[in-house]
Amino acid sequence: MSRALVDLAERGVRAEAEAKQQLKSAYRTFIDETQPERKNEAGRDLIRAIFGKDSIAEDSIL
Repeated sequence: MSRALVDLAERGVRAEAEAKQQLKSAYRTFIDETQPERKNEAGRDLIRAIFGKDSIAEDSIL
């Protein structure tokens, strides 16, 4: 039982570290981007990194 808890805690620590790295990467990409279309996509990626993958509703009416 205790080994399972240790394993679960280790996975949590790894997941948190990966999320922080992804956030830093998305932020850096957004800041460095200069082309408007690519900056817009980088902004969406940054929002997803902060709020989750389903945080942006896609516009289905075109």
